[in-house]
Formats: sequence, structure tokens, C-alpha cells
Amino acid sequence: ALDFDSHHQSQINNTTSVNEFPPCDMSFSEYTPCQDTQRGRKFDRNMLKYRERHCPTKDELLLCLIPAPPKYKTPFKWPQSRDYAWYDNIPHKELSIEKAVQNWIQVEGDRFRFPGGGTMFPRGADAYIDDINELIPLTDGSIRTAIDTGCGVASWGAYLLKRDIISMSFAPRDTHEAQVWFALERGVPGMIGIMASQRLPYPARAFDMAHCSRCLIPWHKYDGMYLIEVDRVLRPGGYWILSGPPIRWKKHWKGWERTQEDLKQEQDAIEDVAKRLCWKKVVEKDDLSVWQKPLNHIDCIASRKTYKTPHICKSDNPDAGWYKEMEVCITPLPEVSSSDEVAGGAVEKWPARAFAIPPRIRSGSIPGITAEKFKEDNNLWKDRVTNYKHIMSPLTKGRYRNIMDMNAQLGGFAAALAKYPVWVMNVVPANSNPDTLGVIYERGFIGTYQDWCEAVSTYPRTYDLIHAGGVFSIYQDRCDITHILLEMDRILRPEGTVIFRDTVEVLVKIQTITNGMRWKSQIMDHESGPFNPEKILVAVKTYWTGEKKRKQKE
Repeated sequence: ALDFDSHHQSQINNTTSVNEFPPCDMSFSEYTPCQDTQRGRKFDRNMLKYRERHCPTKDELLLCLIPAPPKYKTPFKWPQSRDYAWYDNIPHKELSIEKAVQNWIQVEGDRFRFPGGGTMFPRGADAYIDDINELIPLTDGSIRTAIDTGCGVASWGAYLLKRDIISMSFAPRDTHEAQVWFALERGVPGMIGIMASQRLPYPARAFDMAHCSRCLIPWHKYDGMYLIEVDRVLRPGGYWILSGPPIRWKKHWKGWERTQEDLKQEQDAIEDVAKRLCWKKVVEKDDLSVWQKPLNHIDCIASRKTYKTPHICKSDNPDAGWYKEMEVCITPLPEVSSSDEVAGGAVEKWPARAFAIPPRIRSGSIPGITAEKFKEDNNLWKDRVTNYKHIMSPLTKGRYRNIMDMNAQLGGFAAALAKYPVWVMNVVPANSNPDTLGVIYERGFIGTYQDWCEAVSTYPRTYDLIHAGGVFSIYQDRCDITHILLEMDRILRPEGTVIFRDTVEVLVKIQTITNGMRWKSQIMDHESGPFNPEKILVAVKTYWTGEKKRKQKE
């Protein structure tokens, strides 16, 4: 244990001098600060804006620790967690009752079981994915990143993982309580999110495939704005898959309790928007419809003579995805010189894709990042993960499953972990320069933009390990670091681990605060030895839970 206490003094923005943080009241056990249903009620219900991110004001920020439920247990280890979760960790039976017929989730004694059912996959998600695989190639490595809009408990994403496809699944915090929470508890990537009035927090050309299964998003409304947003985040040549209303309405209309005219009109409207986006309808078979985005915009630009709307956006950052309003215009693709060229450059098939030079770097579009620097970064992370192994051991046994990299840069940490049974949410701080999230997706990993002065779009206790490299040096002048640490505590599960990398001054300050948060921690030397000014702080959140509410005496 190294002692740096009195030798280093530096001022860091930390206004709150609390030594010990008390637990918050048990009523905050499931608190999601920026998706708080009470606060949401004050906002516009039009376009479901009230379910978007609405974060607490400074004076609403809590200075207490979010408690786990009284009987909280360590989640099942992956791969068992795909199918089981402890009832005590997420005490919500609503979905098992509401969605009983659809087989989303079942309660078995002290645990939930996820049979892999879904509204549109009565034979289970696995068989449903096999059906998709007969229409488009899911197993040859050409499709790696997916997005599931309105995902339920994310069984689609859960069963894609065994096919080496990683899906960003999102759903709002709504009346189907805790859907995304179940996804994360299962060890499946997910975020709280919604298609409302703002762009999704992802860069352009991120996903090889997008999916909606009875996701209740009004694709045909608002001049096709939501499909236009799917188009922005789809890679050139990427697929959009739709099942549920209005697809196959001739068979299902009675069960959906809608008129045939209404459903036909909706499907015609969706087909029309897809055409205007220059998508090609690949196939409609049984309950599934598949469209494909063009490889480039050569023909699409020419077709604007026929289709006046939507126009192609003028000057805009296609990757801007943090509190950015959606627009009714097509995000332009990078220019190409021939009609069979992939706009922005083709990516390798997975798994070669993880370490191949990403097109955004190859083309020189990320200032200051060359192919050489990319290779150096990969070697650096290989060494770091080798060094971390004694901290994070054993990586192969499933103790760590959900990992968050708070400052992911080029995704080197995620790439170095790719061979282990873990997944990484790669976070690129909003308004970073350079913005590297597009590179991370080109490598076949997933992530999101995030401003660390605000809370994350996730439930409490959803990550096993958080990596914070240089985050506090970036944010120490922007906001009070105490609130960033309290947010990390909220999203970290009991006995979860945090690895900080920063200067000694910053780490000493962090340690002072986390000592009052029931974390145990130790500062260690940098991999290259004691003379490197950057050090490592490893912290573990101790196991503790909230207390049961005492019943009032009669």
C-alpha cells in the first residue's frame, strides 16, 4: 500500500465535504436519475418527450448511496445468467403476469427464468433468429453490430451473442417495469432509451443491422423521422428487420384488433418512406420483412428529382448524437467514386474486424490518429490487460460480465478483452475531440456518448467492472467529481470493481471520497514502473444492502 497523502496537493472541484455518505432511503433503490418517472411527468407527452432524458438540477442531486434490496445476491454467472436471474435483485413480477402468454419471463421460486419467448417469436428467440438467418447472412461475420429498438427483456440480443453478434438493445423506462434491467441482469447489453424527438446517442454508420419486433414505434408518422434516424445509424449495406404490425396484416389483423384498411395504410406508408430513403426491400416472408440500405448515395442523390422529400441534410455533423434533435432529412454518406464502392470504406468480417485498421482511421478522418498510432494503442492495451489480470481474475470464469469503459478512446480495452466471456459498453465523453465512437463501431464493438456530469441511462447495480482512464482529469474542472463517483457507485453492483488510471493527485482525491462510500481501494504503480506519473487505483465496492421497511404498528 503506497502512501501519497501529504506529499501531493492539488485543487480539484469537489465542493461537498462529506466524510461518510449515508445510504439513501430504500425508495431510491431503483432510482434512475435522468429517467425518473416523477420528474418525467412535468414534460411534454407529445412524441413521448417526457420519457427522454431529463436529469436532476444541481439542487436535486443526491448525496447518498443507492441501496441494494435487502436480500440482494450476486447475479448468476454467464452463461447461466442468460436464462436466470434472482427475484430478490429485481423484485418485479409484472412482466411475468402481463406477458405470460408471450413467454418473456417466468417466476420459478426464488428466481426468474427467461425462456426466450417474445411477442413475435412464439417458438422462442433462437428459432426466430434462425428464420432471419435464412433471409440474410448472420453467421459469416459480415454482420456483427446490431440495434434492437424497443427490446423487451432483450432475448433477441441474448441469443444473437452465440452467433458472435453484439446488439445494443434499448427500451424506455415505462409501464413494462424493468425490461432493460432484466437484460443487463442477464449479462446482455442494454440501455434505457427511446425514439422520441432526439437522436439516439450513437454515431452515424454504426450498426450492421437494426431490428424492431412489435416495438410500437410509429415508423410511418412524423414524415418518417424515426426510419430516417435508423438510416443515420445503419452502416451502408446494413439491414432493417421488421416483424409485428403491420407486417402480414392479412393473417393477424383480428388478433391485433385493428382494421385491415388501417394496417394496409401503415404498411404502404412504411414502404413509401423506405423507398424515399433509397432502401431496397430484400424480402417479406411470413412474419418478417427485411430492407437494405444502399452501399452509397450515388443513385439516391439522383433520385431527389423524383422524391423531393426527405432532402439530404446540408451541413451537419452526422455523428452528433448527444441531445441533438432528430431531423427529417437524410444523413449524407461519405462520397464515393463508383457505384459499387462502400461509402466511408468497407469493414473486414468479424473477428478480423476487431484489429483491422478502421476505415475512419484509414481515410484520415480522425485528426491525429494514424494507422501506426492505432497499432500502438492495441499493443498498449494488450499489455495493460495482461497486467490487470491479477486484479480482474479470473476473467474466464464469468465473475465479470458487464464492463463499462468510461473513456474508451479507440476501444483498445474492449478489443483486448474480446477473447473473454465479457462485453464492454464503450463510452466516449460527449463533445470529445476527436470523437472516436464511430471507430469503435467500425471495429465491431458497441458504445454510447455520455456526459459524465450527468447520470447514465441505466439502472442501479448493472455493471460488474468499470474502467476509468483519465476521466477525472477531463472532468475535474467541469463538475463536482463527488457526483461522478456517486453515479459510479449507483451503477456498480455490490462487490463490483473499479480501475482508475490518473495522476497521483487526482487518485488521492478520489480515494478520499470513495473511502466514505464503503469502497476498499489501493493505489498501485503504472505498468512501466514507479517513475511514471500516472498511477492505478483499484477499488472494490463492499457488499451491503438497504434495510427492509419496518411495518407501522397498527
